[in-house]
Amino acid sequence: MKKSLSTIAIVCVMSMNAQTSSSIQYPETKKGEVKDTYFGTEVNDPYRWLEDDRSKETEEWVKTQNVVTFNYLNTIPYRNQIKERLEKLWNYERISAPFKEGDYTYFYKNNGLQNQSVLYRKDKSGKEEVFLDPNTFAADGTTSLANLEFSKDGSLVAYSISEGGSDWNKIIIMDAVSKKVLEQPIVDVKFSGISWLGNDGFFYSSYDKPEGSELSAKTDQHKLYYHKLGTAQEEDKVIFGLNEKRRYVGGGVSEDQQYLIITAANSTTGNELYIKDLSNPNSKLETIVDNFNSNNYVIDNVGSKLYIVTNLNAPNQKIVTVDAKNPKPENWKDFIPQTDYVLSPSTGGGYIFARYMKDAISQVVQYDYEGKAIREVKLPGVGSAGGFGGKKTEKELYFSFSNYVTPGTIYSFDPKTGTSKEYQKPKVDFNSTDYESKQIFYTSKDGTKIPMIITHKKGLKLDGKNPTILYGYGGFNISLTPSFSITNAVWMENGGIYAVANLRGGGEYGKKWHDAGTQMKKQNVFDDFIAAGEYLIAQKYTSSDYLAIRGGSNGGLLVGAVMTQRPDLAKVALPAVGVLDMLRYHTFTAGAGWAYDYGTANDSKEMFEYLKNYSPVHNVKKGVQYPATLVTTGDHDDRVVPAHSFKFAAELQDKQAGENPVLIRIDVNAGHGAGKPISKTIEENADIQAFTLFNMGIKKI
Repeated sequence: MKKSLSTIAIVCVMSMNAQTSSSIQYPETKKGEVKDTYFGTEVNDPYRWLEDDRSKETEEWVKTQNVVTFNYLNTIPYRNQIKERLEKLWNYERISAPFKEGDYTYFYKNNGLQNQSVLYRKDKSGKEEVFLDPNTFAADGTTSLANLEFSKDGSLVAYSISEGGSDWNKIIIMDAVSKKVLEQPIVDVKFSGISWLGNDGFFYSSYDKPEGSELSAKTDQHKLYYHKLGTAQEEDKVIFGLNEKRRYVGGGVSEDQQYLIITAANSTTGNELYIKDLSNPNSKLETIVDNFNSNNYVIDNVGSKLYIVTNLNAPNQKIVTVDAKNPKPENWKDFIPQTDYVLSPSTGGGYIFARYMKDAISQVVQYDYEGKAIREVKLPGVGSAGGFGGKKTEKELYFSFSNYVTPGTIYSFDPKTGTSKEYQKPKVDFNSTDYESKQIFYTSKDGTKIPMIITHKKGLKLDGKNPTILYGYGGFNISLTPSFSITNAVWMENGGIYAVANLRGGGEYGKKWHDAGTQMKKQNVFDDFIAAGEYLIAQKYTSSDYLAIRGGSNGGLLVGAVMTQRPDLAKVALPAVGVLDMLRYHTFTAGAGWAYDYGTANDSKEMFEYLKNYSPVHNVKKGVQYPATLVTTGDHDDRVVPAHSFKFAAELQDKQAGENPVLIRIDVNAGHGAGKPISKTIEENADIQAFTLFNMGIKKI
């Protein structure tokens, strides 16, 4: 494909649309004469200048948009009431499952409204102390703990921090006993684990720092490094990725320290798999899987016997075994075969736990290392279970359980007897028994049955007037399983319905379900979401006047596509950190790695036309009344760059007809979402709920 870009000539155009309902004066957004040519078709990109996150013009645009947005939000009478209720509900002690490292037992704790959870430890006498407090990293809580790994004997620790929500991290190395920092931080680390080899050093991954903006410039050659303690970062050895160009590379050392396992991929689906015998200094890196046609990772080993999780010829995943001396797929033997339900296994206490997902609901079966099913683990109810992981030597494991009305509770589990008991139940000021959550199946446009879980107060009147948030994602093999949220609890307390649709493109039914929502089948995802809204309306749960559609990241794309295809469906649209420019998403940061799900405008004329046909930025039409829209993003989002949201908001403000407001809320010093301080999370969700209810005509709560 030949692509030409004309000389950029910025032409100032006033877009001072006034909304008669609220007298909103939108900031001036300049239009540039920028055109791209795809397969002979010219496409205008008037807001290309907003992609420059380092320019003064973009900075000023962000400031003026936020002034307009917050001036509007300040007029909503119950906004502070919602914020105060969120703060009250959030203000409860949260303690994580404990884990043992060396002579200490560690656990995370949050007293309630601390921006970041604190890592504590106890010694053998039971004496407790703070080990690491991320709240001290930055005064406003915007520097978070991204990753933490101890060496095998627990005497050393390396942890990474994220500043302002960025995916670019620093790794800090400490003596775990004395808590003394040992050397200069490892900097410019991105999409990385940390895996120790003895006490000598560790493996980590990163890209070369890009030219231009580190928050938006393309990064597509990931490398695995080995850092030897006591040496400078410049001396770190590239283990993989120097000669092999891969977008995502990870490396981990097996629990017994015998093997280095490397995964390498060019997209978010499908990976190569490599292994190196660390017990032999002269061993070479051996290839296990040499293509990107399946997802594969080593979950454990016993001596040279490898246990590999794969979806090769098994769309719902299975576990196979193979000898590390001859690890090619033709030698794999089924260990836990594929079933009708998607498998997500873990290991701990000398057992393998097969966690299955049946219609987005958890089931867990415990196996020994010979493949014998020991028992189905009894769970506390219908919902999502996670955990069941730990070292082989652990005598006690832990798992979490929650659903849409049950706050996340931690249980201890004895793998020998299969008994569990409550370990930590949060004391949340929320009466779960007043609410109900039920799963229904509705029919999408092409006849496919789609599950949806609808949660609300008991005794709800089906009169079509209930404020409803319909949430979806539909991509990247990610499954939406039941989980408790303070934000949703407050929404339901105020009479709202919370509905989650398990759309195609997700992982709820394995690879086939995922693939049914990718590339030239992406419209299935939007059709599934539209059908979910139509079901809620037809069944009188709500109506178009009381329906809000919400989603983040790929879910932000979902909301953007649905609101431009069916502007009449919902009263409110809430696209968060969305992928909204489908013709250029692959030119930013690691976006090219999303091509398995989306395809790119460079692939073919057919793919370009398909993407352009639903790309939210390119499908806003003059004179159409779109829902009241609150676009949310963060100025440090280097996963889905905020330019997507900037351009979409500019298009909507320029072309919106009618009285529904179109606003963008840009969180400063915030990223894609991970590590966001609780104070910012509360403020953002209070604003979203207030905006939603206000635009549904709710006068008071």
